[in-house]
Amino acid sequence: MADHKEIRKEIIQKTIEYYNAKFAKTDFVPGKSKVNYAGRVFDQQELINAVEASLDFWLTEGRYSEEFAEKIGEFLEVEHVLLTNSGSSANLLAFSALTSEKLGDKRLKSGDEVISVAAGFPATVTPIIQYGLTPVFVDVEIPTYNINVEMMRKAISPKTRCIFIAHTLGNPFNLNVVMEFAKEYDLWVIEDNCDAFGSEYNGKKTGTFAHLSTISFYPAHHITTGEGGAICTNDPLLAQLVRAFRDWGRDCYCAGGENNTCGKRFSQQFGNLPLGFDHKYVYSEIGYNLKMTDIQAAIGAAQIDKLPEFCERRKENFKEWIRIFSKYPEYFILPVATENSDPAWFAFIVTLKETTPFTRDELTGYFNNNLIETRNLFAGNIIKQPGFMKQNYRIADNLNNTDIIMNNTFFLGTYPGLTKEMFDYTEKTLDNFIESIK
Repeated sequence: MADHKEIRKEIIQKTIEYYNAKFAKTDFVPGKSKVNYAGRVFDQQELINAVEASLDFWLTEGRYSEEFAEKIGEFLEVEHVLLTNSGSSANLLAFSALTSEKLGDKRLKSGDEVISVAAGFPATVTPIIQYGLTPVFVDVEIPTYNINVEMMRKAISPKTRCIFIAHTLGNPFNLNVVMEFAKEYDLWVIEDNCDAFGSEYNGKKTGTFAHLSTISFYPAHHITTGEGGAICTNDPLLAQLVRAFRDWGRDCYCAGGENNTCGKRFSQQFGNLPLGFDHKYVYSEIGYNLKMTDIQAAIGAAQIDKLPEFCERRKENFKEWIRIFSKYPEYFILPVATENSDPAWFAFIVTLKETTPFTRDELTGYFNNNLIETRNLFAGNIIKQPGFMKQNYRIADNLNNTDIIMNNTFFLGTYPGLTKEMFDYTEKTLDNFIESIK
C-alpha cells in the first residue's frame, strides 16, 4: 500500500495539472465573452491550499485560519483579527460587541442612535435595526460618494452613541473629520472596510482608524475566500467580545481543540451557575456560530499574498475608465478620491448629469445587452427599499444626493481580471451608444 505522504504529493501535482488545464488561460471574444464587474482572480496556489486543507480534514478553524488572520494583521498592522463567515456577519459581530454589558455605560442599547448613510449596502444598517437602535441617515457627497461631514452635526442628538459607515467603493471617507467628531461627542466608530481592503488615508491603511473595522472576502471583493469576512481591532476587550458573539456567546476564549488555556476552567463563579461550572460551557452573551472554515482560510492565505498587486491593478483599471469616460464631460460626473487618500478602488462609479439626454437605465441596459456588467450603488436610497420603509429611522437634514444616486448612478468593475481587450471593447460600445443618441 502506498504511503499517504506520497499519495498527497501526487494529489498536489495533479492539482497543479488540473489548474493549468482548467483555469490557466481564457480568451476574451468581443461581443461573446462577458466583461464582468468583478470576479475571482487566482492561480494554482489557491487550489493547492484548498486541497491541502481538505486532505487535513480539519474542518473548523485550524492552521490556515491562524496563518490567514496573522497575514491580515501584518498587512493592516492591527493586533486582533477574527475571521468570520461573511462581511455581513463581520458587521453584525462588530456591532454586537458594542452592545455587551461588559462595556458598562458605554454599551449600545435599544433606543440609542447611530449615524449612518442611506446610499450604501444594507449590512451597515441592518445590525442597527436588529438591536433596536435608530439609524440616523446623513446624505453623501458627489463625486466622492462618502458621508457629508458638514451635515453630520445635524445628526447629533443626546441619544447619539455610534458612527457606522463604509468607505464607498474603496474611496475612504474623511477619516480625520469623522474620528475627531467621534472624539468630540464620545462616540464609537465602526469602519466598514469591506470595499476598501488596501486603500489608504494619510498614508495609513483604512480599517485601522476606528474602534472596530470589518472586511469582506466575497468573490467581488479585493481578495476572496468565497464566503468570508473578518473583524479587526486593537482593543483586547473588543476582540474578546467579538469572539464571544461569534462563538455561540461563550465566555471561554480557548481556540478549537484547546482546553483550559486560562488555567481556571473549573474554579470560577458565573451568573447563577454552581461554583466551578465548566467554563467552556459558560455563555456570557447572546451569540451565534459565525466562524470561518479552514478550507476558506486556506484560500485566503494564498489570496492575501496577491493583495498588493491586486490593489495596484485596481488603481490602473480605474485610471483606464477615467480616460474612457473623460471623452464625454457633458454627460458624466466622474469619481474623485477623497482628499489625502489613495483608494484601491472597488469599482468605477459614474453619475449622469441632469442635462444628459439619456437615462442611466438606457445606458446600463445597452451595456448589459452587449455583455458588459454594471451595478447600481447597492440599495440606492435604503429608506425606499421595501424591507426598510417601515423601520424606525431619522434623517439628519436631507438625502438629496442619495436620491440622485438612486436614479442616475452606476458602476463598472475595476477588478484585476479586466484586460486591455475588455477596456477596448467597452470603450467602443460606449462610443457607439453616444453616437446613437446624437
